[in-house]
Amino acid sequence: MEFFKIKKDIPFMRHALVFNVISLITFIAAVVFLATRGLNYSVEFTGGTLIEMSYPQAADTQQIRDTLSKAGFTDTQVVNFGSSRDVLIRMPLKPGQDSSALGSSVMGVLQQAEAGVALKRVEFVGPQVGKELAENGAIALLLVVVGIIIYLAMRFEWRFAVSAIIANLHDVVIILGFFAFFQWEFSLPVLAAVLAVLGYSVNESVVVFDRVRENIRKMRKATIPQVIDNAITRTISRTIITHGSTQLAVLSMLIFGGEVLHYFALALTIGILFGIYSSVLVASPLVMWLGVSREQFIKPQKPKEEAVV
Repeated sequence: MEFFKIKKDIPFMRHALVFNVISLITFIAAVVFLATRGLNYSVEFTGGTLIEMSYPQAADTQQIRDTLSKAGFTDTQVVNFGSSRDVLIRMPLKPGQDSSALGSSVMGVLQQAEAGVALKRVEFVGPQVGKELAENGAIALLLVVVGIIIYLAMRFEWRFAVSAIIANLHDVVIILGFFAFFQWEFSLPVLAAVLAVLGYSVNESVVVFDRVRENIRKMRKATIPQVIDNAITRTISRTIITHGSTQLAVLSMLIFGGEVLHYFALALTIGILFGIYSSVLVASPLVMWLGVSREQFIKPQKPKEEAVV
């Protein structure tokens, strides 16, 4: 399906060096922000107190956040847990703080705001649990990367696999760089969004690479840059439709999803925008720089042996 068709190929590879320099600059900037500012980890990673409350009717999570904020409880996370009447409150770890006393204080504040609130449980999450989550998240990211490299190397060729994974890791680092620079909260949903972006970007790279491989066999007289330009130009309509519809869905979560989905949707928004750029204008030039050639896909024909009379 195409909304429009471009008759003349756009010479993307003519500006390949410019695209790679832009990518290198943004990548270095993201790494600097990560090294100097670091990520603002949520309670799941740093440890803290979990308080579960029960309301007689559907709880207004935004009102609960405002009530706790006015009472001096900052950096709290309030989400529904199980049902609309059950609420889970996550509070960051503070030195010398007693979880039981904190639960009683929060309970008193919320009971003053609304009668009928019941305290169900108070749990302390130590930093050791957060460390394990961080390690498991890093392992999950590593396994995804290795799986993608193996898949692309088997389906195409090692140059395509290396190019795709460099471009997609570029997206991951850029997302983390944004979160480090603005000190947005990095939580488990954000980690899930980062992994989703990694897989999403690979899909776009595979589409372009498929067309490149097809063009190499069809466009016998064209150079490799011309083959890549044609592949990108012929998939532009599909890229706009796919990414545009996905971005609309993510933006709706970002605008109307509330605080719970805010950073998750924000990470996806950044990832999709940079994913389009990297999959098309970073991965493809890298394939060209790594020396992909027609001989790697078209086996030379063996000369026929003459029959001996």
